[in-house]
Amino acid sequence: MAGFGHYTHAIVRGIPASLAKEALRSSQSEVDLAGARKEHEAYVQVLGTRLGLEVVELPADESLPDCVFVEDAVVVCGDTALITRPGAESRRKETEVMKAALKNLNLNIVEMTDENATLDGGDVLFTGQEFFVGLSKRTNQKGAEILADVFKDYAVSTVPVLQGLHLKSFCSMGGPGLILIGSSEHAQKTLKIMQQMSDHRYDKLTLPDDAAANCLYMNLPNKGHVLVHPTAEEYPESATVFDKLKDHMLIPVSNIEKTKVDGALTCCSVLITKRANI
Repeated sequence: MAGFGHYTHAIVRGIPASLAKEALRSSQSEVDLAGARKEHEAYVQVLGTRLGLEVVELPADESLPDCVFVEDAVVVCGDTALITRPGAESRRKETEVMKAALKNLNLNIVEMTDENATLDGGDVLFTGQEFFVGLSKRTNQKGAEILADVFKDYAVSTVPVLQGLHLKSFCSMGGPGLILIGSSEHAQKTLKIMQQMSDHRYDKLTLPDDAAANCLYMNLPNKGHVLVHPTAEEYPESATVFDKLKDHMLIPVSNIEKTKVDGALTCCSVLITKRANI
């Protein structure tokens, strides 16, 4: 667990105009494109200006309406980056620019080339001790097996995602050994399965709203434990629960527009720990 959350870099990507009409979504809510871009700008500013990460900003691509959701294109752990094979065919070309950016950061690149495998980064929860992979509409068993093969140093367990888009649609890490989890029956049942499969013990913080349990945890020099979380405007009941994390720097960031196309806070960045070259 030593070093968990000690990120140095973040990769983000711009929002194409095509997001408003063409991005994949489960609801028919109308997206305010200017609002989405304003929220994303604030998110990127938090990562770079406020938290001091080195931010790599990739350009938006109009032919890829979902490209802002960079998390799905790769799973990074240590010095290795596994380029995924997203479950939605319309998103597969998103990996090309991501691969180039990761090469520039000198990471070891592994590509998922098996045409029977699908994996979205949003289904991958790394706890610092092991991986949980959600088997969802976007991620299958073969994808999970390839991930396990690439990151051999860690146990990999699969859990069913029967509701919601991804595993991280209702859970994320809130710190070393702390899982943030939604309060729905489905979310709680999934957590129970995760706990039964694991050799490690995790504390949990239950949020009244499933979507509020998707947060970005970091442990940064001069900042300590940091949690970027949804705002009280979006989830008033859940916002009060975050206050229990007395040791954390709590940073609310609005994500109202991107939730309309099933986007959450973790979706919009790939966090990387780059060791100094010795």
